[in-house]
Amino acid sequence: MTTTATAYANERLDQLCYRVLGTTTGGVVEDALTLNPDVADAGVFIAEGTVVTLPDVPVATPATLESVSFWD
Repeated sequence: MTTTATAYANERLDQLCYRVLGTTTGGVVEDALTLNPDVADAGVFIAEGTVVTLPDVPVATPATLESVSFWD
């Protein structure tokens, strides 16, 4: 499920993602750019009031570490 957000004045896409989603990692900015191809055509800053569709934040799965015992 996606969400929408309205850009502030002089805001970049990565700033918008961080403000609304709380992160810019996990391909969030790239996915947002895919969902809004017209944003890249406008330049670095998104026009104030532009409604941008944002992707879901990917859920990180914790890494499993294998333990080794030297005394077994």
